[in-house]
Amino acid sequence: MKGKILLFDDSSRTGIISGDDGKRYEFDIEQWRIKSFPSVDMRVDFIINESFATTINPNTNPSKKSSSKKMGAILFAFLLGAFGAHKFYLGYKMQGVIMLLTSIIGYVFIGIPTLIMMVIAFIECVIYIFKSNESFEETYILNNRGWF
Repeated sequence: MKGKILLFDDSSRTGIISGDDGKRYEFDIEQWRIKSFPSVDMRVDFIINESFATTINPNTNPSKKSSSKKMGAILFAFLLGAFGAHKFYLGYKMQGVIMLLTSIIGYVFIGIPTLIMMVIAFIECVIYIFKSNESFEETYILNNRGWF
């Protein structure tokens, strides 16, 4: 069955899915099959067990939004990657701050840390280019993989 998450409560770790059949199904976090938490309006695939949703997976069909995120991430990684711009763009604030501070502090140490950040950003840019839209969305949007 396909549906959309209507509600997810972080404290109780439970939620409600509106199925494409017009019915609502309760779920708890144990039925969620990926590392990141569910979010409201996320499209999902699930199995119905009475009035409960089980074996819930995000619908990983690529969307225009994910392909545009991929293109933006590629451009930011190539142009401003040493400063972590692509990390901030994808929502990885901690990794972005690490790259930004390392690059800024790198100038004190003859630029070697900045050069290292440039190499890392270039490698990530190449990885982004060669990943399919589906793989990019699953890895960096749904599973929140911050590095490589």
